[in-house]
Amino acid sequence: QVQLVESGGGLVQAGGSLRLSCAASGIIFSINAVSWYRQAPGKQRELVATVNSGGSTNYADSAKGRFTISRDNAKNTVYLEMNSLKSEDTAVYYCNAGVSLFRGSGSRDYWGQGTQVTVSS
Repeated sequence: QVQLVESGGGLVQAGGSLRLSCAASGIIFSINAVSWYRQAPGKQRELVATVNSGGSTNYADSAKGRFTISRDNAKNTVYLEMNSLKSEDTAVYYCNAGVSLFRGSGSRDYWGQGTQVTVSS
C-alpha cells in the first residue's frame, strides 16, 4: 500500500548538519500531517517535529532553532534539516505520516524503517 523510506542519516561531528528525507510511495491520494520522531538507546520514542498538510510546523523544544521540517508535495517527500547537532541528538529517526489512500477515505498512520543519526563529540 504505502511505503515510507527515510534516508540521509549518518555519522557527523558535533556542530555539524544533516538533512533527512522521508519519501512516500504507493497508493496515495493525499498525505496529511507528517512527523519526525527519534528514539535513543534505552529511551522512549519522542516527537521531534511535525508539518501539516498546509505547511504549518511544530517542534519539540530540543529542536527549536536548530531543526527545520519541510515538505515537497510534488515529490511526496518530507525533509528534516538538522543543524548545530549535539551528541544528545544521536538516535534512530523515524518518519510518520497520515495518508489518505482514496478521496473521502480516512487517514491511516504509516511509519518508516528509521535512519540512524550518530553525532560524535
